[in-house]
Amino acid sequence: MSSPISQSIPLSDLEAARLVLGHQDATRRLIERELPVKLDLRNEEIVVSGVAEVVPKTIALLEQLLDVAHHSLHGGRAFEARDVERLVRALKNGEDTSGTQSTFSNTVLVSERGKRIGPRTDGQKKYLDAVARHDLTFCIGPAGTGKTYLAVAAAVAAYKSKQVARIILTRPAVEAGEHLGFLPGDLEAKIDPYLRPLFDALYDMLETEKTRMLIEKRTIEVAPLAYMRGRTLNDAFVILDEAQNTTPMQMKMFLTRLGFGSKMIVTGDVTQTDLPAGQESGLRVASRILNNVQGVAFTHLNKSDIVRHTIVQRIIEAYEKSEGSP
Repeated sequence: MSSPISQSIPLSDLEAARLVLGHQDATRRLIERELPVKLDLRNEEIVVSGVAEVVPKTIALLEQLLDVAHHSLHGGRAFEARDVERLVRALKNGEDTSGTQSTFSNTVLVSERGKRIGPRTDGQKKYLDAVARHDLTFCIGPAGTGKTYLAVAAAVAAYKSKQVARIILTRPAVEAGEHLGFLPGDLEAKIDPYLRPLFDALYDMLETEKTRMLIEKRTIEVAPLAYMRGRTLNDAFVILDEAQNTTPMQMKMFLTRLGFGSKMIVTGDVTQTDLPAGQESGLRVASRILNNVQGVAFTHLNKSDIVRHTIVQRIIEAYEKSEGSP
């Protein structure tokens, strides 16, 4: 074990420092709990003391967090306590946090209410970079990694900048232990709750009334995957969500709908397939067949990209541990 050392960071922006340190020094307590360091606030500077291997990395992370917080206070992306918690745990796990500043400086879309939407992890940034460079992007990862939400943000941004004329969002009609036929009402009433996650994302970015108006004008279409058959989708941003629940034939049908001037994003979690036993997922087949096709990008998110409540990451880790045990 190396000798303990101390390094300090001057606090030129005390408001940013308060945002980083959190309510009642929550960040300081979190860092001291997760890392072998101690933080002290002295004369408008933070002093970090601890083992030589960790102190410089902690200093670097704090400097990046302070810079992100400063920009957040001056019209930049919102900075939240959960971001600090996720980054501290990433540092504890030996992950590279050097891209924090670059990641948070990337804004994909500003919502109708002024909310700045963009990547919160390095994996999410790579995902959106792939979307920008390719006409067809697959994003595979667990729940809570922002696959669908960021796809919808990219679609809305493309529509607002007139890169596409319409947005098409679709999902295969297979649910976890449920069937549309058992839901009450007509077809529209049946599919509405099933497609609700896509509507929720749209409402967050465009607000309810504007979303409804664009749906009525068919500028935005939200429909089950079966509605895509036989169509050619030109000048559109098309998203297939929950793609792990497609059959190989459904996936092929969907992918061959891509028309001129269009982009496609396919999202899914191959660990949560709801297909009948013995039925191979179209997402798995596509990732095997199309992995080296020019113009097609595959991005993989993991538990370090989870941006929901911290307990979601712990739940996924627990399930992975259980499923990997004999």
